[in-house]
Amino acid sequence: MATQGGNLISSENVEGTAVYDPSGNKIGQIDHLMIDKVSGVIRYAIMTFGGFLGIGEGEHPLPWKAFKYDTNLGGYVTNVTAEQLKNAPEYDETSWSNRDWESRLHQHFGSQPYWEEGGTSGAGSQNRGTDQTAGF
Repeated sequence: MATQGGNLISSENVEGTAVYDPSGNKIGQIDHLMIDKVSGVIRYAIMTFGGFLGIGEGEHPLPWKAFKYDTNLGGYVTNVTAEQLKNAPEYDETSWSNRDWESRLHQHFGSQPYWEEGGTSGAGSQNRGTDQTAGF
């Protein structure tokens, strides 16, 4: 098991973390992360929602900026609505190599694509406070 401290957290502790809406209602959880293998910056979190015991469960990638960690809830908060998730661009394992698909995903969620943020490090995406809801 990886240790954590300060502002760092092991990915094994992020996976399975609850995701809440701004009202504090649990809407899903983080399944896994998509990390830029060159810069090492997290670009997306794959969120699961709905279903019972894995039946009818949906899975959607969301830009990492869509999440803010809330220390009071012990989970991530997002302003993404159920309607946005339901109507999000469908994806499969080949989507990650399709910049047009990524552009549509960012447009759908109203977020600026990471490749348009300026610089290649994506450092702006690392400056997250605690106890804030996403407003990307």
